[in-house]
Amino acid sequence: MDKNKILDDIFANDPLGLLEIKPKSSGKKTEEARLIDSFNEINAFVEANGKEPKQNITNVSEFQLASRLKNIRENDRNIEILQEYDIHNLLPKISISEVNEPKESYQPKKEINSIDDIFNDDNLDIFGDDAGLFDFKNVERPTERDSADFVARRKPCKDFDKYENMLKEVQHDLSTGKRRLIDFKLGNLRAGEFYVHNGVVFFLESIDLTRKDHYKEDGTRVRKDGRTRCIFENGTESNMLMRSVEKILYANGKAISHNADKSNEAFLKVLSSINDDDKEAGFIYVLKSQSTDPQIANLENLYKIGYSGKDVENRIKNAANEPTYLMSEVEYITGWKCFNLNPQKFEQLIHNFFGASCLEIDVYDKQGKRHTPREWFVVPLEVIEEAVNLIISGEVVNYRYNAEMQEIVRK
Repeated sequence: MDKNKILDDIFANDPLGLLEIKPKSSGKKTEEARLIDSFNEINAFVEANGKEPKQNITNVSEFQLASRLKNIRENDRNIEILQEYDIHNLLPKISISEVNEPKESYQPKKEINSIDDIFNDDNLDIFGDDAGLFDFKNVERPTERDSADFVARRKPCKDFDKYENMLKEVQHDLSTGKRRLIDFKLGNLRAGEFYVHNGVVFFLESIDLTRKDHYKEDGTRVRKDGRTRCIFENGTESNMLMRSVEKILYANGKAISHNADKSNEAFLKVLSSINDDDKEAGFIYVLKSQSTDPQIANLENLYKIGYSGKDVENRIKNAANEPTYLMSEVEYITGWKCFNLNPQKFEQLIHNFFGASCLEIDVYDKQGKRHTPREWFVVPLEVIEEAVNLIISGEVVNYRYNAEMQEIVRK
């Protein structure tokens, strides 16, 4: 019996096509299709409201669309894909030459396979010969491109004694929990603050802006920039461009929070005169929600700023059953003990300052009754701490909060 002939006959006599093998088709959308669909949701919002979505937290869905639009605008590849769908001119226009030229923001990931790879990936020039770590002779000079002005080189800091103790104190505060590492966001670089990159703490002493934020006639956005002075804990300094510092921190760095104890001390010193006869007035606190509800959990930088007349830890024990805490457990982040002042007025001042970023959301208690909490704000923690410090110093009257930029600016 010819087995091959029998098999041929079987496959040849298949009127219903049961033996045909067809490639499987995937029902999943491509990444590009998902991007287009998400952008069309923004287009639909503009058509319905006559404006682009803003990060002013008038409602949760608008905030999410505004965040999505912001991320799209920061990605040249997404802008290129969405050009033909940009019916409301929400995106900067990209010319053919810009599409073909290399993008400044694109930095391919480098493989580290040797010591040479480590030195070649030295964005902050930690191993630069100007720092005195190496003394090579008879080596090839850098190319003209490498020697250009925008390539910042680190060098020994001649007045490092002015900063050494301050930087050591910051390291100590981090090790004892008095300061914390905070995710760095583009646009939040500030003079007078501390940052860490690749484990190295540095102080951003100054930013000398030489270019302001503006748009070209063709719609291309030009971001503000200028030289910085960064003092590193290993005794070196750098004058890297502000945008370069932002990019390396965003890629592999953190911001460092203020010392909570010192903020409390300054608060008590300026707003109070404490003695044995004084009584505690209560606590101003900052909480973070542990809710698993997507419309809450997906909101970055969502915090409750409130007041309690008793110990905060006791106050929040029943948080999961209270609408003011969004009917979920909360995490205590930081707080200030108050003496000889009206904490409610202090709390009201904070709420007015961040009013444009107040979360608008309905929460239902266990009886089904609707509540609208008014003490939750979408504001970065470091900005909340900055606002408290401005209130402590009395300088808050000269500032306002820009909800779209998520930063405090002068009036």
